[in-house]
Amino acid sequence: MRLEKKATVVSTSVAAVLVLMKMTVGILSGSIAVLASAIDSCLDLIVSLFNYFALNTSEKNPDDKFNYGRSKIEPLAAVVEGSIISFSAIFIFYEALVKIAHPREMSFMQSSIWVMAASIIITLGLVLFLNYVAKKTDNMVIRADALHYKTDLFSNGAILLALGLIAYTGEQLIDPILGILIAIYMIYSAIPIIKEGVLMLLDVALPQEDIQKIQDVLDAEELNDYHYLKTRISGSHVYVSVHAVFNVSVSLYDAHLVADRVEAKIKAIFDDKIVHTLIHMDPYDDSEINDTEEGY
Repeated sequence: MRLEKKATVVSTSVAAVLVLMKMTVGILSGSIAVLASAIDSCLDLIVSLFNYFALNTSEKNPDDKFNYGRSKIEPLAAVVEGSIISFSAIFIFYEALVKIAHPREMSFMQSSIWVMAASIIITLGLVLFLNYVAKKTDNMVIRADALHYKTDLFSNGAILLALGLIAYTGEQLIDPILGILIAIYMIYSAIPIIKEGVLMLLDVALPQEDIQKIQDVLDAEELNDYHYLKTRISGSHVYVSVHAVFNVSVSLYDAHLVADRVEAKIKAIFDDKIVHTLIHMDPYDDSEINDTEEGY
């Protein structure tokens, strides 16, 4: 099993434990903040299951129906995760406003504090593990999951602090106010996840520093020129296409050797990705003759 898939199994198991703990105490205590955290953990469970499905599906080989594979399900999963975070934040915001309008006193305060303290410890361990996997694999789904649980870590810490303040001061208004702040923070955290996923689904080009590395490889080779350099990324797959211009006297065999060398060097740049290169060999510069649409 891939390390990424193991990470989704771990996050799913942790989310299930947290849901059971927080939902029980949240319902009994009547705390909006704890209940909001429970709902968020429930959504974490759904998202982690979806992430496992996404990673499992993206591994399938290309076939007659999906000639380029299913790697785009990874950014799709990131968009779904970010959207779920946003919708849950809106629900938390609404519940907080309801409690401000209709105040009700919390109960089971000690149990709530102990549950939130335990959830912080458990979530911290999960965040450290997911960050390790994200750095090792640079997988977008795992990075999104790590960011999601990191927001949970901060919100859980804020909830624990609020519960302590409520227990000390008796001011019940702290709970819904904190719920509103958590909701705003969750939406703020979800925006980058959604943005990156959407850009990847729209075939955004690689970062400029990566494009420069590819250009350095091409500049170092025996080419008269090159044009129509195009790049995109899809999950763990990188796609690069370019028209390489050779001297008309260069044989197809020699040009092919150069193209193979270029492909190998480009793959070395993205050694943690699956790289697909397409090099069109031109005997002369036809960039001014052909429309740019023909450069693919």
